[in-house]
Amino acid sequence: MPVHYLYLIFAVIAETIGTSALQASQQFTRLWPSLLVITAYGAAFYLLSLTLRTMPVGIMYAIWSGLGIVLIAIIGWLVFRQTLDAAAVVGIGLILAGIVVIQLFSNTATH
Repeated sequence: MPVHYLYLIFAVIAETIGTSALQASQQFTRLWPSLLVITAYGAAFYLLSLTLRTMPVGIMYAIWSGLGIVLIAIIGWLVFRQTLDAAAVVGIGLILAGIVVIQLFSNTATH
């Protein structure tokens, strides 16, 4: 696997941790989750900057944000007991399908 994909995967993980901590911070009123938000987002953006060395910004951002949306929706459902209706599940499936289309068929995605 090319190293820029590893940077991107770890950026998605860091962003997911940061967004989960954002929910746990209760609007930055809890210290440790708030510090985790800042640290995780800092790491995510640093890793994204490394990814941009070899990947176009639009493709990188589509993959990063799409995977982040999917993971946060799953975490919201599992951890924070937030409900997902059928339309939300279909929409998440379409986001995943879009990422697959980019990876399989786009000449702008670096493989």
